[in-house]
Amino acid sequence: MMKVCFIGLGSIGTRHLKNLVKIFDEYNLNLEVHALRRTQKPLSLDIKSLINHEVFNESDLCDDYDMTFITNPNNVHYDSIKLMANKTKSMFIEKPIFDNMHYDISKLNLRKNGVYYVAGPLKFSQVIQSLKKILVNESIYSIRAICSSYLPNWRKGVDYRNVYSAKKIQGGGVCIDLIHEWDYITYLFGFPLETFNINGKYSHLEIDSEDISIYIARYKDKLVEIHLDYFGRVPQRKIEIFTKNGTITGDFIRNSISFSDGRETIDFTKENKDMYVEEMKYFIESVMTSQTGHSYIEHAYKVLKLAMGEIRI
Repeated sequence: MMKVCFIGLGSIGTRHLKNLVKIFDEYNLNLEVHALRRTQKPLSLDIKSLINHEVFNESDLCDDYDMTFITNPNNVHYDSIKLMANKTKSMFIEKPIFDNMHYDISKLNLRKNGVYYVAGPLKFSQVIQSLKKILVNESIYSIRAICSSYLPNWRKGVDYRNVYSAKKIQGGGVCIDLIHEWDYITYLFGFPLETFNINGKYSHLEIDSEDISIYIARYKDKLVEIHLDYFGRVPQRKIEIFTKNGTITGDFIRNSISFSDGRETIDFTKENKDMYVEEMKYFIESVMTSQTGHSYIEHAYKVLKLAMGEIRI
């Protein structure tokens, strides 16, 4: 029996909960789920059926959880991690790890033998996993990545002006809301020597967070450009890699990798593995095999600094 606690049951938290239960069922393992609730709003029946115990007061939390999922807004992640540090053996922390760079990780009092994983699901996509292997044999000159979509279309039936993405104080804004791009860029190429960033609020959207962010990053042997926005009417999420032999394009929406040099396009739509499920399996296996350490948190904090334009040579 594994005892887990969820802090935050919005769309992201419920997705992780469903995936967790699904995987434990596949592994024939028993699971006891607790959820710390900050509201009396009733849960949907399908989610409520997956939870064994709802907790409405922090003092009623157990102190022997095997796993805790920090899936509430990123501006309260630090306090949530600190609250659970002595109550759980491991944590799955939704991205971005924090809403700014002014936190002291050393004061979290994390367990030396704990597993502290920070989400980055695009790393588990078939596009990125395949590119990781393909690029070993490529001479790369530059990379261009884009994530562009229209914020009002993100959640059907929900007023975009009321979601955290629209509110800077809640950790919204493309710089850290769309941190996935920097997460997979550092996974593929490591950290740059320096970055230059311009961001701001330029569109008609009724939000107070930045709706566009442009980065140029310098590596020893290549340059990287990243474009993030909330106002693109034609959804785009892809990476273009310019090499000695041509251009390699990884398209996350089409779930494919194409080549300008005549190589056959790789189409993943038939397999269509769920990157969130793959990521959850990775976390569970890390916990079960005791892959201890704080490197995930340290790496995620460094990626956050990068996304906010703080890395210089």
